[in-house]
Amino acid sequence: MANRRRGEVALQLGDRRYTLCLTLGALAELEDVFGAEDLMALADRFGTGRLSSRDLVRLLAVALRGGGHDMSDAEVANLPLCDGIEPVASAIADLLVVTFGAGAPPSNPPQPQGA
Repeated sequence: MANRRRGEVALQLGDRRYTLCLTLGALAELEDVFGAEDLMALADRFGTGRLSSRDLVRLLAVALRGGGHDMSDAEVANLPLCDGIEPVASAIADLLVVTFGAGAPPSNPPQPQGA
């Protein structure tokens, strides 16, 4: 079960429930992946509310690993989207709020570009 006090968010995909968490190591990985100089730059990047599908895969993969799921980016990219992209985008938005605070990311779920 996800514990928001520890920065965890739950995500249901198909018949499996996952825990997402942006640990310090996960945040460092995101800084590297997105070429962000620091956490503020990372928060600014996510604060736009505009994320590509690649961004969602990277965020989801890092958050899943932070939540204790040993999955590669390729495995994450192949997860079933039984209910569409909305549950993933909502969980990522919730995770960003839990991690960076209510003022940093948008209150609306990030929308993949072109959606």
